[in-house]
Amino acid sequence: MSLLDRTRFHREPGTPASGTTPPPRPARHRAEDETAPAGQLRLPQATALVMGSIIGVGVFSLPYAVASYGPISLVAMAVATVGAVALGLMFAVLSRRMPAGGGPYAYARAAFGNGWGFSQAWLYWITAWAGNAAIAVGWVFYVETFVNKGGATGWSIVIALAGLWIPAAINLTGVRSMGVFQVWTTVLKFIPLALMATAGLFFIEAGNFTPWNTSGETSISAIGGAMAICLFSYLGLETASVAAAQVRDPGRNVPRATVLGTVGSAVVYLLSMIAVFGILPATALAQDANQASYSAAANQVFGGNVAGDIVAAAVIISGIGALNGWTMICAEMPLAAAKEGLFPRVFGRVSGRGVPAFGIVASAALASVAVVVSYLGADGATVFTTLVLMTGITAAIPYAFSALAQIKWRWQDHRRGPTPHFVLDLAVAVVALAMSVAFVYYSRNTGSTWYVVWGPFLMTGVAAILGVPVYLSQRRRFQTVSASSDGATGTTDGADA
Repeated sequence: MSLLDRTRFHREPGTPASGTTPPPRPARHRAEDETAPAGQLRLPQATALVMGSIIGVGVFSLPYAVASYGPISLVAMAVATVGAVALGLMFAVLSRRMPAGGGPYAYARAAFGNGWGFSQAWLYWITAWAGNAAIAVGWVFYVETFVNKGGATGWSIVIALAGLWIPAAINLTGVRSMGVFQVWTTVLKFIPLALMATAGLFFIEAGNFTPWNTSGETSISAIGGAMAICLFSYLGLETASVAAAQVRDPGRNVPRATVLGTVGSAVVYLLSMIAVFGILPATALAQDANQASYSAAANQVFGGNVAGDIVAAAVIISGIGALNGWTMICAEMPLAAAKEGLFPRVFGRVSGRGVPAFGIVASAALASVAVVVSYLGADGATVFTTLVLMTGITAAIPYAFSALAQIKWRWQDHRRGPTPHFVLDLAVAVVALAMSVAFVYYSRNTGSTWYVVWGPFLMTGVAAILGVPVYLSQRRRFQTVSASSDGATGTTDGADA
């Protein structure tokens, strides 16, 4: 049995505990040419959405962001990769059980009720637009290879805002345009990664891996701190499940796209990171002149600036592609939540082109505010790290609740009798849960000022508090989940108890 086939459930879940909504039944496997949903994204586009959302500019700015820890960051990247693959496998299984859109928040809602569902929807929405802000800031590092080379703050802000609003404009034209754009940018973004993951390996110098730990902390602390930054590079592995309503035959294509996109990204990530740290010592990667780490490594290998410029151009395309995919998620998740009464009705309105225009514009506007506010208080590197950690915290919590939902449902399955792959599914969910908790724990950044140390938690807390009035205003519109025979979820009116 293949890895992808093992993501399918074979038994119905058990009876739900009192006070929670019943877990949906496993989706039946249906041929795409029979009764498949009329989603516009096929498997290639869905896989491109996953890979395009994962591979943005996070990994390309990662060597600079973790250089203060030294080459031990490679261990952190390996640990983050294990967690990411576990999360990918878990979401693949969960997407078969619940092929409807929504992703992490939908799983929490079905397993634990509307209150927890709203909290995870709110946090995940913050993840989406704050993540776009972080991607835009990292994207600026590479754009400034060609313009604003002096790094003037005003122009850096203008460039970042352009990175946010160009993808928003593309998304407003419709899902089909977004899907085509996503495929091409995903193909092009592999140029710098493939270059480092193959040719770059031949230019590694062993001496660049010493000293191994330059952070001044214990190895465990250094690995944990670097891992919290590394995991940001994998955010987006769940995007196919979030946008399942736009995927054709989601019961088949969402899990495959999730696994293929996550594993494919993991391979090129690990190999290219090893190459970059082997080509340039950590002391060089930590320099502001090398914020565009992959360009600096390419210039070191080939000499001159031509190779670095080519890499920078590819990363710029990569960043736009990632922002394109995440802009869609910024609107699709609130759209699904609005249909179930968890978000204001305005997020559920669809334009004449079939897209949730309000969600797209609102998310781009909030990301713009985050960029401007962050730039006014710190330099680009600090802005990037703070937004990365904030985004990671708000993503790790919904990830953890998805893992808890999986554990709960699989345990209920098991109580009904022998359950295929019970141990494997449970182990994967436990690893995903542990990684999510560890990410939050190690997200306390190191720095000389209180803002740098606690900034991510402060920003997350403020954003979470702003959700309280929304929760109170929407509570009477909450709907409850009802399980249908084919595994899809329906809704009925009624407030959550």
